[in-house]
Amino acid sequence: MEIPELKKIFLDTFGDDGKELRAFEAPGRVNLIGEHIDYCGGCVLPMALGMKTTLIARRRRDNVLRLKATDLDVTVETDIEKIEELCGKLFWGEYQLGTALELIKDGYDLCGCDLLYHDTVPHGSGLSSSAATEVSTALALSKLSGKETDMIKLARISQMAEKNFVGVECGIMDQFASAMGKRGHAIFLDCKTLSYEYIPLDIDGYKIVITNTNVKHALGSSEYNERRRECREGLSGFMRAMSDISELSEVSPEAFEENKGLIKNLTTQKRVRHIVYECERVKLAAGALKSRDLALFGELMNKSHESLRDDYEVSCPELDFIVKEGQKLNGVLGVRMTGGGFGGCAVALVGGDAADNYIDRISRGYREKFSRDATFYITEAEDGAHEVFI
Repeated sequence: MEIPELKKIFLDTFGDDGKELRAFEAPGRVNLIGEHIDYCGGCVLPMALGMKTTLIARRRRDNVLRLKATDLDVTVETDIEKIEELCGKLFWGEYQLGTALELIKDGYDLCGCDLLYHDTVPHGSGLSSSAATEVSTALALSKLSGKETDMIKLARISQMAEKNFVGVECGIMDQFASAMGKRGHAIFLDCKTLSYEYIPLDIDGYKIVITNTNVKHALGSSEYNERRRECREGLSGFMRAMSDISELSEVSPEAFEENKGLIKNLTTQKRVRHIVYECERVKLAAGALKSRDLALFGELMNKSHESLRDDYEVSCPELDFIVKEGQKLNGVLGVRMTGGGFGGCAVALVGGDAADNYIDRISRGYREKFSRDATFYITEAEDGAHEVFI
């Protein structure tokens, strides 16, 4: 749906009071490698997608926020001073109101606004529809309130909204990628320091193919927060021998092998093993991308999925099928689950002339095995959140 059509829907929904409409966009993201390590201070390698949240916004004369989505009948309305009263009570709108609340906590003097949302990021897919919603909201509210826009700061505020208002103890990667994406580039991001580097996605005719299992995850009610707890437990164990560390990302593979006996719970030990070796894989993958060693990059993707399946246990039968079958096909360098897991998407690095065969073979096999269809997206890296001047 293009901006002119969204403007018409906005005016049909909220009326025309003669005030200027403004438009904002924030993308979803796919993480090429580095899963479940952002909240342990690790480095990750995401890219922003063309799938996005588009937001049409207009400043109001009062202190009211009104929210509407193009695909839902519900309209959410609240006084800015009463946002916190709605925590945990909404069918839809918590990501937006949580972001508004965190902006207020950070000192933003918000104005009343009418906000219309249109999403093309599939919900529950692991492609960060929530981050796209949060970041687009943060950008729109800050701009309409006349505040200077610091996109990294807005990414942090968006992360806090998901943690404090929605209840998911997420890391910073999703919101950072949505805020700071760059067309044609992946982001090599240190989630502890927020230092980052744009790496050109010069992939020599290969394509990034995302396969959506259409098994929806709900991270707020899944085992996501349990993994966070297990990581904290593992960090406490290692700090008995390595008092100078503050994050699991600081534990090298060698140090892990030497001190893993400090973690008596074998399940927790497996979780930590994934974190430690996944951090190492991301660093190697960034180097492989810079040197255009795509075979190595694909091999690291495959190892990442194996670790997520066996050590971190966040995969599912549908994801494992896509990865296993994809890895058998000519022209496929690597396949792995991406996102929080328990459903959602897999991402593959596929030769351009092999992409159609990959989609056909996976599609037919998936339908036969699971009696449902997978959805496929051939995607490129796009820009992060921005205002669209209309």
